[in-house]
Amino acid sequence: RVFVVAMPQNDYMDMHRKRYGRRFDHVTRERKREARMVHKRAEYAQKVHGLRAKLYNKQRHNEKIQMKKTLKMHEEKKNNNKEADVVKDGAVPTYLLERQQVSRAKVLSNSVKQKRKERAGKWTVPLPKVRAISEDEMFKVIKTGKRQKKAWKRMVTKATFVGDGFTRKPPKYERFIRPMAMRYKRAHVTHPELKSTFNLDILGVKKNPQSQTYTSLGVITKGTVIEVNVSELGLVTQTGKVVWGKYAQVTNNPENDGCINAVLLV
Repeated sequence: RVFVVAMPQNDYMDMHRKRYGRRFDHVTRERKREARMVHKRAEYAQKVHGLRAKLYNKQRHNEKIQMKKTLKMHEEKKNNNKEADVVKDGAVPTYLLERQQVSRAKVLSNSVKQKRKERAGKWTVPLPKVRAISEDEMFKVIKTGKRQKKAWKRMVTKATFVGDGFTRKPPKYERFIRPMAMRYKRAHVTHPELKSTFNLDILGVKKNPQSQTYTSLGVITKGTVIEVNVSELGLVTQTGKVVWGKYAQVTNNPENDGCINAVLLV
């Protein structure tokens, strides 16, 4: 007889921590480990060479840039903004003529707010709730093998988006099949303020509310947030730059209608 001991595959470490707590010196060890990391990183940076050194330095460079951006964002909150030269009503005393008026303002630009929203994955969308789609409805099982015994392939039954530079895997090894007939490149996007509809190119699928798997596969269902090319609409930012991509939410069932209708998120 062979006894197979099934290893627990769930959150058993968290359960153990909740039941019995951490080691008594956990905080101290974590603090010391964090303090050692600086020296370990420096030692590794001196020791590594070749392609690994290039990749490591690039990674560190990006981390430092991100850290500087975060610090700058926090500094912006308490920023001294000089008031514009506005002629005020009434006479200004002589001793105030040379003095510049400074007002303390909490500055959080729209772009920072937008980035925060993107990270959180939250938008004020026209369709806040959508019907859940089961896996059986989303995928069709494709039987393969000499005797049609294997059933690990799936065909996507909903509308999908794949980029221009997409190359299929060899058909034998392709797990998720996205049929050509169900692939879309353009969408009918309605601007809620202009009350007009435009046929725009799709740049990508930002978030499918059903699952992260469907987002990565580029599946477009009702309620999906897609990114569309709005350069031809002539939208500009506050600094005067042309807006290239903007998000829109799909409002119809593309697999039934044969087209994608969406509302621009402004």
